[in-house]
Amino acid sequence: MIRFEQVSKVYPDGTTAVDGLSLEVAEGELVTLVGPSGCGKTTTMMMVNRLIEPTAGRILVDGEDISTVDPVRLRRRIGYVIQQVGLFPHRTVLDNTATVPALIGWKRAKARARAAELLDLVGLDPSVYGSRYPAQLSGGQRQRVGVARALAADPPVLLMDEPFGAVDPVVRERLQNEFLALQAQVRKTVLLVTHDIEEAVRMGDRIAVYGQGRVEQFDTPAAVLGTPASAYVARFVGADRGLKRLAVTTIEPDDLEQPPLARLDEPAADAAVRLRSGRARWAVVLDPEGELHGWVATDTLAEAGRGEGAGTTVGDLARRMEAWVPLGASLKKAFSEMLQHDAGWVAVVDGSRFLGVLTPAKLHEALRRSVDADERGIGRDEVEFHSVADA
Repeated sequence: MIRFEQVSKVYPDGTTAVDGLSLEVAEGELVTLVGPSGCGKTTTMMMVNRLIEPTAGRILVDGEDISTVDPVRLRRRIGYVIQQVGLFPHRTVLDNTATVPALIGWKRAKARARAAELLDLVGLDPSVYGSRYPAQLSGGQRQRVGVARALAADPPVLLMDEPFGAVDPVVRERLQNEFLALQAQVRKTVLLVTHDIEEAVRMGDRIAVYGQGRVEQFDTPAAVLGTPASAYVARFVGADRGLKRLAVTTIEPDDLEQPPLARLDEPAADAAVRLRSGRARWAVVLDPEGELHGWVATDTLAEAGRGEGAGTTVGDLARRMEAWVPLGASLKKAFSEMLQHDAGWVAVVDGSRFLGVLTPAKLHEALRRSVDADERGIGRDEVEFHSVADA
């Protein structure tokens, strides 16, 4: 959808902002441009809508050389979101959102209807917020309006320059989550500029890591974190890149262990005997459909199965499962659940169906397999893993 062919930008004073950039962004892909201040990432983005003209090379959008397109017409086909939002203070939220559709000739009723639809999509009820002015909104709300306005004319390409940088960390994380959910629905081709490697990793399908005017590595977040292409990239992503990689490595069925199981309606005494014979200290409790119900300690079962508690079932003693994640969640999410609930493992479910548990040892193995797979260009299931326990 967007292709840079040996694109350079040299300013009159001799400063080279972008040097021989060749890069392609696929349709529906979200690519983050990340690097230190002054590295050329914003210049790269602004050349796409011709707010800055390249010195050399070509930029194509949907196969069309943008140098042959009227700049105003080009910009009306490309959504643009900036850090300071840039809403018109004298216009209502609804009219701000309808700006581009009105400029390209939509009738007022159609433009406002589209604006209302987009406001609802970004979580702002148009009946509540549509008549308000930007000064009456919080920073996060103004940022949502900026995204809605950029999407209002249904552009195929969206440019975002530090879009979440002007809000506090809590709001920022929420906006990032909301935008990723929105992107899953609308599938725009997005260039997102950021100086924050964690945001780049979290948001991007691929990341372009900039040095001075050049892309040092262009790859998936997992590959950039796991196999930096140079010492520069390794320094930029940080010494804790292994921890960052937890956020982009997902849980797969092969990562799970199968713990002892107990049935919800099983007599506690029977379950205690069975589990103790296998030296199990605890068991995951499932209902008759195989769905996760909770967990129970073997000692609790044995104690309850004596004397007056002989009629007690496993379900009477089961405790709620606090530490659980869905299949496909990140290793970071699983690790966070373990720490939050002081758990030695986390249950993994598909819907409500129990699949297995992820232990710290298996989490480490999953991360190692993922890194090794990227380095060798093979699947995670093809990696042979040997731990200290195997020695």
